[in-house]
Amino acid sequence: MRRFILSFFMAMLLFGNASIAQQATSNIQGTVKTADGTPAPFVTITLKGANKHTQTDEQGNFVLKNVSAGSYVVRVSAIGIKAVEVPITLSTTEYRMATITIAESASQLAEVTVSGYKSTNKKPVVLGKVAIAPRDLPQAVQVIPTQVIQDQQADRLGDIMKNVNGVALGANRGSVGENFYARGYSLGSNNVFKNGARTSIGGSPEASTLESVEVLKGSAALLYGGVTGGAVVNMVTKKPKFTTGGEVAFRTGSYDQYKGIVDVYGPVDDKVAFRLIGTTEKAGSFRDNVSSNRFYINPSILYKAGQHTEVLFQADYLKSNFTPDFGVGSVNSQIVDFGREKFLNTPWAYNHTNTATMQLNAKHEFSTDWSMNVIGSYQSYGRDYYGAERIQANTQGIATRNLSRAKTQEYTYNQQVNLTGKFDVFGIKNTLLVGLDADQSRVTSNAFNYRNQAGQLVSTLNYGDVNVFDPSTYEGNGFTPESIAISRTLTPVYRYGAFVQNLFEITNNFKVLAGIRYTDQKNASASTTVLANGKTTQTNAKFDDAFSPKLGMVYQPFKQTSAYVSYANNFIVNTGTDIYLQALPPSVVDQFEAGIKNDFFKGRLSANVTYYKIINNNIAQTAELDVNGNPNSDTNIKQLNGQTTSDGFEFDLSGNILPGLNLIAGYSYNFMRYTNTAPVTTYTVPAPTSSNPNATKVVTLAGMIEDVRLVGTTKNTANATVFYTVQSGKVKGLKLGASAFYTGSRNGGWNDNKAATTLRLIPLKAFTTVDLSAGYTLRKISLLAKISNLTNELNYFVHENYSVNPIAPRQFLTTVAYKF
Repeated sequence: MRRFILSFFMAMLLFGNASIAQQATSNIQGTVKTADGTPAPFVTITLKGANKHTQTDEQGNFVLKNVSAGSYVVRVSAIGIKAVEVPITLSTTEYRMATITIAESASQLAEVTVSGYKSTNKKPVVLGKVAIAPRDLPQAVQVIPTQVIQDQQADRLGDIMKNVNGVALGANRGSVGENFYARGYSLGSNNVFKNGARTSIGGSPEASTLESVEVLKGSAALLYGGVTGGAVVNMVTKKPKFTTGGEVAFRTGSYDQYKGIVDVYGPVDDKVAFRLIGTTEKAGSFRDNVSSNRFYINPSILYKAGQHTEVLFQADYLKSNFTPDFGVGSVNSQIVDFGREKFLNTPWAYNHTNTATMQLNAKHEFSTDWSMNVIGSYQSYGRDYYGAERIQANTQGIATRNLSRAKTQEYTYNQQVNLTGKFDVFGIKNTLLVGLDADQSRVTSNAFNYRNQAGQLVSTLNYGDVNVFDPSTYEGNGFTPESIAISRTLTPVYRYGAFVQNLFEITNNFKVLAGIRYTDQKNASASTTVLANGKTTQTNAKFDDAFSPKLGMVYQPFKQTSAYVSYANNFIVNTGTDIYLQALPPSVVDQFEAGIKNDFFKGRLSANVTYYKIINNNIAQTAELDVNGNPNSDTNIKQLNGQTTSDGFEFDLSGNILPGLNLIAGYSYNFMRYTNTAPVTTYTVPAPTSSNPNATKVVTLAGMIEDVRLVGTTKNTANATVFYTVQSGKVKGLKLGASAFYTGSRNGGWNDNKAATTLRLIPLKAFTTVDLSAGYTLRKISLLAKISNLTNELNYFVHENYSVNPIAPRQFLTTVAYKF
């Protein structure tokens, strides 16, 4: 099957080398600007009389291709603006229109653009790397726009991700790292991006100032290489503008939350524009002894080097200091409600993170059809952590609090070159994307010993037992043991990739997307240095490579409807060796997807439905036998013969149904489980001792239990947000809104193998939270208030059986803002 698919890809891609057929048609080029002379991006261009449509790009430019000679009317429109119509007469030569000016100013257009929850099926996303509208992609795409972020007063990425159906928070270990799952797969550290480059989310990224969050669901390995098959997420920051403006805001909420936000932008001259965003936040928590202190700054500069070239520099820095919090732990591996505010870590525990990123993004247009984009990015992420972990109490509620210390520094570099072009071959329109990318990361971590109160250095130190039912034991002795670094490990990883993708528009109704990528990944030798004597040891380097194809077909029976099917795969790097002590190759994961995308009421409402099935036919399991045919008990020696299956359904709805009425909603179902694992096998093997040379022992080998939901994955998610702003009358500017978020049943603990006598799963019940909002805008001043978790629901996110973090209770939040 894969050989056939690869052959088909190559045939489709090589087809583009055929000679170009000549047709007696022309292209219509134009530019749309606002009343104050600023480019008008993403407005709709309709050629009346030819049934052709397009959108302006970020510079307000548009092209209508392959138009026969004749008389037409070019119509410029968008929801919330007054349409403009311009008659033209077209000959067979290239036609360049005079600049079209709409009645709205840049600020008015921006206000219209962000004030509604627009259809996500039309505007290309940064994650796609090429200007292809999502309705033409054989893949599910969802975008959470800035207006949703503002309406919900989101502060963290997790607040925003609740609006993405099919993506759910699986755990928040120690409250220091949110772990999202999509379609049964953890997003991990490779699937989250900022402005198209990989980024760390260890410090909980600042989300209140984002322009949007893009989610490309399913496999994105064609474009990004070593990512898991669930989804990739891209945080898009706000860009400079050539108009002067900004906003200052103050946010305050329950448990002493205070946050200031500043956003200033404007032109330096006619070629250079800037933007500077900053936030500072100090907050307590519903959890005892937990607090956070954050500072964020995001400068950016846009330089228009010429009519066809622009360079964008973006940087940000986040300093985030907060209390690590493993929640209420477990009692005999069960969750017991003894107070969601109870804090069981050491009273002095801390987690300090510093994240700095820089990115240079240069784009050059060779013509209206061909352009190149070059990106270079850098990120530094440092973490300094000290506290106690693993609150695993016994039946009486007694738990040890062994200390844990971490100090890590990670440097990540990313480079991308993307060439895009549009051309016709034998009457078939092609949108081509060719890319090269590379990224390198270097992680330095430390191991520690601890000095106890007797002055001795020990590798493990219990701060003191705690009785979870007795608050008088929480504080302990208050002593902060000295921690001493004993070794330092450097772990480098290098990734390189090249890909080609083409969208073939066979007819106006039928399109084919085909592409293939080659990825090479090197986990270089990790070196560990003992600090006392300088002695260094190294592990063996590991090399992995894989081809990642993608094939999809899109059928559009109507202008506003797209139906698609697609196949793609991605790879998962494996650890361990085979029975011959050779490194395991990566596992290849096959993904099949089908969906329908619809826009209703002239684009005011979009409704998309997706079904998918993801199969990993070669997961790594402990090998049953070693190279000599004897039973194997070494868990590092593995074989690729297991299977997992993840299938599910997603539905999302969004739109600006009526003036002032905005809606975003969604539902998802997922079932991720083992579907084929090794059976239970019992062996009797020799186990001689000095007293009994003929002694034997029984070895039992077993694969994982099948058809049980995997830990971290969520059965169902659902969300709905409705906001209405009064458009006229005495209460014009009044805003009312409501949001509901449903998280279905899931499992904490661990999945067990078939030989387990005691199951370690911790079933978690579903829960729903409801938020209510109300606000008022008077000219440039706005006030917005929210009550979250109105019903004071209690539930938990669980990592294994020790980080048991309760959700926040009923809280209040208010934002006052002034725009200028």
